[in-house]
Amino acid sequence: MTLRNRAVIVGVGESEIGKVPHMTGLGLNAQAARRAIADAGIKHTDIDGLLTAYSFTEPYFMLGSVLAEYLGIAPCYSASVIAGGASPTVMLNHAAQAVNTGQAEVVLVCAGENRATGMSRDEAVGALTAVGHPYFEAPCGVGIPSLYALVANAYMEKYGTTREQMASVCVSTRANALKHPNAHMKKPLSIDDVLNAKPISDPFNLFDCALISDAGGAFIVTTPERAADMSGTPVYLAGIGEAHTHEHLIAAPSLTDFGAEHSGQRAYSMAGLGPDDIDVAMLYDCFSIVPIIEMEELGLAPRGEGGAVFAAGDTQIGGRLPVNTHGGMLSHAHAGAVGGLMGVIEAVRQLRGDAGERQTPNATTALVHGEGGILSSHCTAVLTSEPR
Repeated sequence: MTLRNRAVIVGVGESEIGKVPHMTGLGLNAQAARRAIADAGIKHTDIDGLLTAYSFTEPYFMLGSVLAEYLGIAPCYSASVIAGGASPTVMLNHAAQAVNTGQAEVVLVCAGENRATGMSRDEAVGALTAVGHPYFEAPCGVGIPSLYALVANAYMEKYGTTREQMASVCVSTRANALKHPNAHMKKPLSIDDVLNAKPISDPFNLFDCALISDAGGAFIVTTPERAADMSGTPVYLAGIGEAHTHEHLIAAPSLTDFGAEHSGQRAYSMAGLGPDDIDVAMLYDCFSIVPIIEMEELGLAPRGEGGAVFAAGDTQIGGRLPVNTHGGMLSHAHAGAVGGLMGVIEAVRQLRGDAGERQTPNATTALVHGEGGILSSHCTAVLTSEPR
């Protein structure tokens, strides 16, 4: 089933970001949800669908049901989706299908956790070992940084991507974040800052790794027909595609070729658009190598040249292809699945012309890519300001 022009995002909202000790994970979700509801110009009782992800800080098994209870809604369509960082774009796909098959009319998608203040640093890092294979990876003590470091080293060896180019990803996203009033990081960053920072897992240093934040985000999906009764400006889903190649890195078909190419091809095909049509891109950036890989697999740069695109400054606001104009997970916010969800929010704001100092002039087409696990699950969405 094609979803081209058959679903719209009509409201977006984000919570306070950074260290927010007075709010729980559920509270951050609720704050973001209220802001998305207000942005859409609807009442919370208009929502009949709810999708959320997962939480390391909240002790709830049925998180979707708990969040519905917390928000005071009784949806006829609800689920918790667990696809790691790809969850938000996957939830966009599920929400679009739900409103087009009559399972729901107005779907709230939200995610968020209080990882910065709701758990210790050791707990935050320790929880991430769940991504490693419980029998063949986790017992060896490897965590997410080490697994992504294996990918980074393999990619550098095969394509010649340099350490300085990876550092330029961090510098580019930080420069963009400095223009976002709600970004976690507020200080400028240089190449030397990145290269001389505390080592984490070779080749990564501290600033090559995503933040640990308190943050929540939300967006609302409906049909264009239903959106006509709302005051929020709709942004159209032109195309979306998924690709799931493995769960654990030990089973990955390759350390240098992943599923973004395939999810991107499916999204482009549905949209009737290609890489050259993209005005602004939101690429999942849990580590500095990841948006380089995604950029190349999605056709936004030739193989082996993604690092050079970042190093040239082309991805900063005002550049040839602005990437993560909000600052991404490296500088804006990262708290579980909400890291990728913030990319959806930023894409909507760019296409509405609501990004303020971050605005890309005349942006009409945006790409959002999410990935989960260790480059395991991929979902690419192409959004447009008008039906295409």
